[in-house]
Amino acid sequence: MPDKHDRQTIEFTKDQFLALLKIVYLGNWVANANRGDGQINPRLEDYDDIENFVFSHAKKFGLADYVDDKTAEDGQYFPTRMFEESQDVFEAIDEYNEDTFWDELVEHLAERDFEKHYTKLEIQKMTNDERIDKLYFYIDKWAEEINENSLDNISLNW
Repeated sequence: MPDKHDRQTIEFTKDQFLALLKIVYLGNWVANANRGDGQINPRLEDYDDIENFVFSHAKKFGLADYVDDKTAEDGQYFPTRMFEESQDVFEAIDEYNEDTFWDELVEHLAERDFEKHYTKLEIQKMTNDERIDKLYFYIDKWAEEINENSLDNISLNW
C-alpha cells in the first residue's frame, strides 16, 4: 500500500486545470465560507491547504492573473478578484444557495407540519418507512405550493 506521502503525477490541459481551480475554489467555499478562525467553528484547514496548493500551480498553466502570490514567500496563494469575477464561480454559488434555500424551506415547513399533525409518541411508534411516507406527504404538499406560488401565499403571524 502506498505511503500517504507518496506522490503521483497527473497531467492537465489548461482548460482542465482551470476547471480544477474552480472546483477547488467552490469546494473550499462550501466547506469554509461560514467558518471563522475561532474555536467554535474553525476553518477546515485541509480545504484551505489544497486550495493553496492548487492555486500555487496556476502560473505554470498561464493563469497568473487568477492567483495572488504576493504572500507566496509565506507559502500562501489566493484566488484573485479577477478569477472570482471572470469565472462562473459566484454564479454557481448563487445557484447553489438559491436551490438550497427552497429545499430547506420546503423541508422545514414539512417537518413543522408533520410534527404538528402527529404526537411525539405517534412518531416514535412509526417505522422508518412509515415516517418517511407520512413526512413526504407534507414535503410534496409544500414543494407543490412553492413551485406554483413561490412565497406569495406564505406569511408570518407576528
